[in-house]
Amino acid sequence: MRTPTLLCALAATGLATPQWYGRRAADAAPAYAAHTIDQPIDHFQDSSRYEPHTKDTFKQQYFFDSSYYKPGGPVFLYIGGETSGESRFSNLQTGIIQILMQQFNGLGVILENRYYGKSYPYNTSTTDELRFLTTEQTIADNAYFRQHATFPGLNSSLSGPDVPWIMYGGSLAGAYTAFTMKTYNSIFAGGIGSSATTQALLEYPQWYDTIIKYGPSDCTSRIVNIVDKIDAVVRSGDRQAIQKVKDVFGLGALQSLEDFAMTIAFPIGGPMNYPTNTWQELNWNETYGSDDFWNFCSNVTNIDPPKSISSVDTLLSNYTNGEPWTGLGGYADYIKKALLPTCESGRIDSTDSGCFGTQNQTFYADATNSASRSYLYSSCSESGGYQVAPKSGPSLISRVLQKEYTQQWCTWAFPAGQHNSIPKSPELHYYNKYGGWNIKAENLALIDGSTDVWLDLCYHSDLAPKPRISSDKYPSYLIAGAGHHWDSYGILDVDAEPAYIREAHRWEIRTVTRFLKFWAEKH
Repeated sequence: MRTPTLLCALAATGLATPQWYGRRAADAAPAYAAHTIDQPIDHFQDSSRYEPHTKDTFKQQYFFDSSYYKPGGPVFLYIGGETSGESRFSNLQTGIIQILMQQFNGLGVILENRYYGKSYPYNTSTTDELRFLTTEQTIADNAYFRQHATFPGLNSSLSGPDVPWIMYGGSLAGAYTAFTMKTYNSIFAGGIGSSATTQALLEYPQWYDTIIKYGPSDCTSRIVNIVDKIDAVVRSGDRQAIQKVKDVFGLGALQSLEDFAMTIAFPIGGPMNYPTNTWQELNWNETYGSDDFWNFCSNVTNIDPPKSISSVDTLLSNYTNGEPWTGLGGYADYIKKALLPTCESGRIDSTDSGCFGTQNQTFYADATNSASRSYLYSSCSESGGYQVAPKSGPSLISRVLQKEYTQQWCTWAFPAGQHNSIPKSPELHYYNKYGGWNIKAENLALIDGSTDVWLDLCYHSDLAPKPRISSDKYPSYLIAGAGHHWDSYGILDVDAEPAYIREAHRWEIRTVTRFLKFWAEKH
């Protein structure tokens, strides 16, 4: 979950990794042929929620890999989530699906999510046209695909009721995997939800708690201290002082305080948007990871910076009773060198590509099909998860960043249509009805990472009931020291992986072995 750059989708997204990671993997991997299935736009003809109904279908895209398949083998269905199917190719090449295909002589499939990639029901995404982008319609796609998919070039039909299908999804797609298993359990042999964000909360300040807890303490403490000072200046109402704070970062042209606060939070993780990599993009596999966060912290904690940078620490001291803003020079230097150049037009306060202004209603209301628009719609309508500053205690982001800031984008982006309108606040019950933190379904495995910023929306959340006890029918696993769905990545040699990832993959292999055994006993 979460998306890089202004309104360029997830990670979130949602709540996923930046799109350019997927492109790297896709570019390096042999292309898979694209196939489509005629998927019903509306699976719920009797529900008043979707009136007026349609019986039309759309072309939902999927890809498959039969490199390891042998007749009688299972089908491993990778749920695409909030990005294109092509950006998930690495999971068939070197990731968890490749591991499972090889182990069990299975077929690997990537199913693209409705309203992402090339799987759009309509040519545009107006508020009315987005009304079929809901959690229940999405997971119904998974069930329909399992029962109707064909795989050209294979002699046998694999959609029959006796063929074992096992799903895998990470992050938001992990939640969709869990919800599918909850709702359509009998037609699947099993499912693995990795970092599955199954709990919807309107506000999610906990995203930053993980970084405070596990990040370099000198770095995070300096940021907390700088943020405290910025907020004190904001509370003073001194416009000249506020302007000087913005000028220090090279962001004096930004009119909105919230836009300024979000921009300087980008290296940490701004609310929904960020053009550089953050803590979420750290990865045990260097092919997919990034050192951006460490580079940022190195700047903030540099104990011997040049005078041109160290002098900035005292530039605003007159606003804090002479107390220096330790680390401010390094922080501002990073923003100027790593972020400001991404605004190619130089119009800092605009919504031009790579720039930092968000106060443009026309920009948000553009109904062109895009992953960013689809992700924002889901967040605004059902899943929430607005990243905000905490109401009390230490904060890595300014306290001006609250839910109203994100909600404004929702209002601008989705004006009321004839048949659909965005709620005043996300209707979380549509998402949480599947169980939230307490979701439970037979043969649903839930695996999380202890240092994941999204952990508190997942099964192993510190906010969830304790203890979490795993069993053969209801398996769960918390990877100590792992981040956001780190088990989805591989290097084509499980035994050569770091021990904590290797053992997680071995656990998944054992878990799938049991899933297949249980399925065989029933069929």
